Formats: sequence, C-alpha cells, structure tokens
Amino acid sequence: MYRRTALQEPPIARLRALRSVELLTPRFTEATDFYEEAWGLEVVEAGHSASWLRGTGEEHHALQLTRADRIGLGRLAFAVATPAEIDEAAQLLERRGIQPVTGPGPLDQVGGGYGLRFHDPEGRLIELSADTWAVPPRGREAAVPVGVTHVVLNTTDIDASVAFYREVLGMRVSDWSEHQMAFLRCNSDHHCIAFNQADWVSLNHVAYEMSSLDHFMRGIGRLRHHGVAPQWGPGRHGPGNNTFSYFTDPTGLVCEYTSEVAQVVEDRWICKVWRRVPELSDLWGTAGPPSRLIRAHMAGTRDGSPVLPPVDAESAVPQGA
Repeated sequence: MYRRTALQEPPIARLRALRSVELLTPRFTEATDFYEEAWGLEVVEAGHSASWLRGTGEEHHALQLTRADRIGLGRLAFAVATPAEIDEAAQLLERRGIQPVTGPGPLDQVGGGYGLRFHDPEGRLIELSADTWAVPPRGREAAVPVGVTHVVLNTTDIDASVAFYREVLGMRVSDWSEHQMAFLRCNSDHHCIAFNQADWVSLNHVAYEMSSLDHFMRGIGRLRHHGVAPQWGPGRHGPGNNTFSYFTDPTGLVCEYTSEVAQVVEDRWICKVWRRVPELSDLWGTAGPPSRLIRAHMAGTRDGSPVLPPVDAESAVPQGA
C-alpha cells in the first residue's frame, strides 16, 4: 500500500519514455491479426498465449497481446536508462511502502531487460526496465505506427492518481481539461499518460504515433481499405495539439492514430486548464462529437467484460468521418 511520506521523497526514477503496453484479450487470434494486418505493427514473436508486436521505432515491441478471460490493460512499461537506476528505484519504492512484485533483476520475458514491476494505488501493473533487446532498423516510409505514444486511463480519483504519478514516477502535469482530465509527461512529449475521471478503473484508450500528418492520413486510408472506419476523427485536439482518429479493435478496446503532439520546453511551458467545449476538443471542427458507441468503449466495464453497445449506437456512429 502506497503511503505519502511526511518528508518529500524524490521520484523513484527518471522515466525516459513509455516503452510498451500489454493488453488482455479473449479474442487473441483476431486481435493479433488486426494489429499486424490492418493497424500496421509487425509481429516479432508469437506463441499460443501471447504475441509481441513492434512499430518502426527502436523498441523491441510496442504492444504485447495476452490471451485472457477478461478485457483490459495488463501492464504499462516505461524505459529507464540503466540497471543501477532500477536498483535505486526498488529502494525508493520500499521507502514509500511499495513492495515490488517482480525484481529488481533480469526480466524473464520476450524482449529481455533488467527491471522491476509494482502496482499503482488502483491496481495497475507498472514495469520499469533498462537494457532491453535491440531490434534491426525498420524503415519509416510506410504509413504505420512508430510505437505507443500515450495511454489514457480511467480513474475514480483523479487527484490521487495524478499525485502518485507525479510524486513516485516523477511525471509532470502538462495541462488539465477542466477537472475531468489531466495530461502528464515524462519527456518532451506533451503527455505519455492521461487520467480521465470516471466511475470505475479501466483502460480508456491506447494511442500510437504516426511520424507525420501525411502518414496519419494515409494510415486512416489503409484502415478503410481493410474495412475499418474511424469511430471518432480525424481531428486535432486542443490539449496536446495532436491529431486524432479513434478506432476499436476486435476486442472492443479503443486504439488511436495520432501525430504532431506538442513538444514541451521545460522552463517555458505553462500548464493551463482547458475548457471542455467542442471547439477545443477538436480544433479542426472535422470530427463532430464522439458517438455514444465510442464513449461506451472508452469507458470500458468494471469487471473487464465486453462492452454492451448503447441501444441506438449504430445510428450514433458518425458516417463518412
């Protein structure tokens, strides 16, 4: 159990980037096929119960799909520079009353690495890792993702979640969307994690970086050729200034193509509170409001069961977005 200390403890590590995301899915084969054939990731290893897929970036994998009875988030993995920082992180966690569930030590997993894992206050599994396996360069000409760029998490206590990720993981708050969403960064990207105030803890969506606006639009076109239409987008958000187009995978989890996220200069950036109005949710005005269907999928369920679409969801899905 995490306890806030009387004296201010330093963050446990300096996070370099969001490395990868593990997703749980009962429709494992269909989900693997979707992320490889339509979404544009490349399978680097696959087995009966899990598959690992990479983008065009330098990470061994951006996505791990794990066969499971429920739907949702399995693990968030963050990059740390050295094994020595992992060992120090373990000591600092224990000083805060947080016991690692794995490590510190070599990680017995595809992609290797030296790391540790622990749970945040709402039960999410967090991994910090260094010295993961290198992968051969992959060209970036095709309109496919570079890798995972951010994850939005539904939380029942946005203030407590933000406090934990700031104080323990050393993230900085870039912006707020009123008191409904908070955007946190660990490097120059505007956000790698965002929290959304909700009725239960769940995964809202996972966003994948496209290397340019042209790649972003061509990626949407490729998905359409696979019979996969956007459920919200394309558009451009106010907070973060990033482009967006949201889809659902065969499991019902929401995945996003995004590009051109705002870059933060630490000594110049001023955190602001954005109003939650349509013209700031989509600066282009091209996407229209999100449908009830995509909102339902972003909310997820309390127990990881499939989302039951709203009765009028079919008529609410934007056409020709």
